[in-house]
This record gives sequence, C-alpha cells and structure tokens, in this order.
Amino acid sequence: MNEGLHNRRIRMICWVVGLLLTGIPRMISAQVPATAPDDTLTLAVDSIIAIALEETVTNKQAANEDRDVIVQQSPFKPNPRTATIASAIFPGVGQYYNRQYWKLPLVYGGLMGCAYAITWNNRTYQDYKRAYYSIMIDAKADPQGEHPENWSDDWKVFITSDPANYLHNTTFHNNLKRGKDYYRRYRDMSIIFTIAFWGICVADAYVDAQMFDFDVSPDLSFHITPQFLPETFYHSRCYGINICMNF
Repeated sequence: MNEGLHNRRIRMICWVVGLLLTGIPRMISAQVPATAPDDTLTLAVDSIIAIALEETVTNKQAANEDRDVIVQQSPFKPNPRTATIASAIFPGVGQYYNRQYWKLPLVYGGLMGCAYAITWNNRTYQDYKRAYYSIMIDAKADPQGEHPENWSDDWKVFITSDPANYLHNTTFHNNLKRGKDYYRRYRDMSIIFTIAFWGICVADAYVDAQMFDFDVSPDLSFHITPQFLPETFYHSRCYGINICMNF
C-alpha cells in the first residue's frame, strides 16, 4: 500500500512539473494577466502539499493497524488436553509443551533410573532362575552325582568349591529359589514404579497447563513472634508463640 502511494506521489509531482515547464508559460503569455503566474504556482504547491498530507495520513493509519494486530495477539496458553495426551504418548513432551524446560532432566533422570532398576533386577532374576532350574534337572538326572561332565554351568557360577557338594544340597537349592523369587519381585515392583512415575508425569503436565496463568500473590510470608498474655480473672499469666502466615 505504501509503495503504491509513493509511486502515485512521484507521478503527480512529475505531471505538475511538466505542466509548469511546457503549457503554463504559453498560456500565461497569451491569455492570463500579469498576476496569474503567482496563482498557478500557488495552486501547484497546494496540490503537492495535499498529496504529501494524504500520504502521511495513510501511513499513520497503516501503522496503527499493524500496532492493533500486534496488540491483539494473545499470550501463550497451553491446552490441558494437548499437554495430557502428549505426556501420555511420551514422557516429557507435555512438560516441553508447557515450556517447563527445567523439569525435563527430572523426568528423564527418573525414567533412566527406573529402566536401570528393571534391567538389573530382571537380569539377576534370569540368572537365578536358570541356575535353580538347571540344578534341579541335574539332580534328578544324576541322583548319584556320577556324571559331572553333564552338569550345567548355570548353577556352578554361584559356588566356589566342588560342585558335587552342592548338587543335592537342599540349602543351596532353597537359596537359589529365594534369590529367584526376590529379584522377580523387585523387577515387578520396578515396572509398577515406572508406570506410576509415568502417570505422575502425565498429571504434572495436566496441572501445569491448567494452572499456567494462575496468579500467585507475591506476599508470601511466615512470621513467628513471642506472645504474652497477662493475668486476668479468667486465666493466669502465660507465655507462648504467635505464628502468622500470609498467602
């Protein structure tokens, strides 16, 4: 819009100047009295001033319209539904959408810890499980312990002496079974804790989005002052503490 007005102004100025240089002198010399040149020049100057004023007004109107568009842009307000779905699909995305970037290390640090707990407990559980089932199979297949070459190595990694002393050792069998049950329980608890942590991340994303523009008063104070009550007809003299909280 501004470029069109500028071109229009240039064309008008060129037209006025050309008119002054060509047609007006001859018209003045033939028909117009001596005072006409001054009137013609005044008219040309007034036309140029009117064009300039019109362009200035148009530019101001355009600037006001642009300013109104900028003012009307609303501030960022996250959608709670979008934040919840994003966090449910992948942890941390809801926090990123809410622009709570400082929470991302907490989210991914917690998930990495949960993943490590699941992996370690499951690996140890599998070791005890293979050892327990292998020694039970070997003890049943070789009741007299006469063929050590056929025994599995899965349970031998848990002993430091002669395997023949452990093949039919009930205490050793029970220890392997308890280890298997112990690490299976903690693996399952790690999985449950991971799911719960994921749910907390989803809830946190929803609450952050819901209360994104919640106005918290800056007057948050906690005061503790001594208190003295003089003796009266209803109670004796006493001392205490007065606690005052502003929120």
